[in-house]
Amino acid sequence: MGDYARAFFMEKFCTGVNLFKGVTFPQVDEYDKVIVEQKGRRLLEDVMSPVNVQTFVAKSTTATIYYPQIYLPEHLPTAQSINHLICDIVNGLIEKQYKEQDTDEFGEMIGTFEVKANERNILSITFMNYAIIPFAAHGLTFMESLNVNVKSGKVYELSDLFKSGSNYQRRLTNIINKQIKERQLDVFSPDGIDTIPSDQRFYLTDQTLVIYFQQYDIAPYYVGLPLFPIPIYELEDIVSDHGPLDILSGN
Repeated sequence: MGDYARAFFMEKFCTGVNLFKGVTFPQVDEYDKVIVEQKGRRLLEDVMSPVNVQTFVAKSTTATIYYPQIYLPEHLPTAQSINHLICDIVNGLIEKQYKEQDTDEFGEMIGTFEVKANERNILSITFMNYAIIPFAAHGLTFMESLNVNVKSGKVYELSDLFKSGSNYQRRLTNIINKQIKERQLDVFSPDGIDTIPSDQRFYLTDQTLVIYFQQYDIAPYYVGLPLFPIPIYELEDIVSDHGPLDILSGN
């Protein structure tokens, strides 16, 4: 993907404009024209059911990017906002690869996603992007996530998961450092990690909070992306009432 193609991919991704031959980009802005009816009654009056997540793909000569878009006919503005956020995340990962690897061309780039939670209005999606420079020994993988309430459109930060004044950062850091020792993970510091920031990356499953780090953040390349799953029940005393962890745990 050369300079021109890269610039186009970054600026026009998810807009419906097509540069790459044979590739069609869905027009997100036309989403509000979608009407879903069944037996004369509109669906998804209650968004507590799983959200309809569709997979799209954009390709160039060396890049294949899979990305999701959600469909909520009863909450069109919210869905549209979330879909644009998704495109921003995907494009951000692409730009991060060019910046971090200091190149204008990749031999291969692959973008994928995985839905980790999709229930009770809580949607958690992870996004992965792997790219390798031609003739390089190995590539780099970056990961991002989106944790959002599909009814309200609220995007959750780590601080939103816990009660005010709960010192959740120290609590999570202690759990992570304990896992590092138990799993004998090779990290840069023999003392483990420092206190995690309030904007630490994470994703959610139905019963688990997963804290993750990028390659080289806390460990050598061969360790990959360090993931630290923490069961919600271990955090019950500091979980925010009516927050996403509280909702997912069924309380």
